[in-house]
Amino acid sequence: MSGDLAAAYQSGSQRARVVTEFWGQTNLYCANCSSQSLRRLRNNTRASDFACPDCGLWYQLKCQQSCIGASVADGAYGAMMDAVRRDQIPSFYFMQYEVTSWSVKNLLLIPHFAFPPSAIIKRKPLAPAARRAGWVGCNIALNRIPAEARISVVEEGTVAAEEAVRRQFQNVKPLKKIPIAQRGWTLDMLNAVRSLRTPTFSTRDAYSLVPVLQALHPGNRHVREKLRQQLQVLRDAGFLIQTGRGGWRLAESE
Repeated sequence: MSGDLAAAYQSGSQRARVVTEFWGQTNLYCANCSSQSLRRLRNNTRASDFACPDCGLWYQLKCQQSCIGASVADGAYGAMMDAVRRDQIPSFYFMQYEVTSWSVKNLLLIPHFAFPPSAIIKRKPLAPAARRAGWVGCNIALNRIPAEARISVVEEGTVAAEEAVRRQFQNVKPLKKIPIAQRGWTLDMLNAVRSLRTPTFSTRDAYSLVPVLQALHPGNRHVREKLRQQLQVLRDAGFLIQTGRGGWRLAESE
């Protein structure tokens, strides 16, 4: 990254913002189409930093010096949940950078259609003495997003090939066709199926996931029935293959 841009600023957050935003403007590309660049949006554009000049897909770049772990801090909980439920969330680039060398260490892309409501975790309201007393933020639980949709663009300084990134994006794009009211369940089910840690399983095996799914959807009183339905949805979307009555296999294991 162009660390020289930071020289004009004293605040550490301002220095990081200027450097990382310029890097994004000159290096990020669209995973949805063949565009080699993204257009920087006006400051304070709600929930987005960049847009593809060709297909129009919106992106937000979130940067931090610490490792990209199981969750990442985000903005207001209410606004984020509203965006997810309205299918108006941008795709996210999550960056870990090293300030001493101004270099990108890790860069993770998550498509906008891969965020289930269960991944948006409400934080405690700010204390009464705080400047924004009562404000409620959120964390994005990356471990509640299916592994297929966590697309590594840079890993420990090694850059993935653009065609590989775009191919993985297209592989998970069938999720976008699932109605938003149902998609959260589908994403949670896909993530839960992966926790079985086997490419082949039975519907009976999947019933072991009922407590996990019940915790994510406490208002649903028919989780077993919903589970069976979602196995079929994942099959129709190409993520599962039905091997027989009550038998399933992850499509990638073919």
